[in-house]
Amino acid sequence: QVHLVESGGGLVQPGGSLKLSCAASINIFRLTFMGWFRQAPGKERELVATIRGGGGSTNYADSVKGRFTATRDYAKNTVYLQMNSLKPEDTAVYYCNAGEEAVIYWGQGTQVTVSS
Repeated sequence: QVHLVESGGGLVQPGGSLKLSCAASINIFRLTFMGWFRQAPGKERELVATIRGGGGSTNYADSVKGRFTATRDYAKNTVYLQMNSLKPEDTAVYYCNAGEEAVIYWGQGTQVTVSS
């Protein structure tokens, strides 16, 4: 069982930045991947970014490329999502997920609201 806890969400003005954190209850070196999804009201959950185990290659949704960056810290068993140049359409609940063998785990989510 892997527990994931997100933090760092909040209210930010358009053009601003936020950094989300996702702390895992195990050594993240064991995980096949970790990722970030988001779900806006009335919309389906969508992939934002993934960071794979081993070499740590990343993949981003087209809507966030060049603005968001996913990184990881093995010492803290934490992955991060640095979000810059935020737009109102980035408003959503952001979820962290992780894969260990064939099992996918999810965090509880953190709200990000981009509004003036």
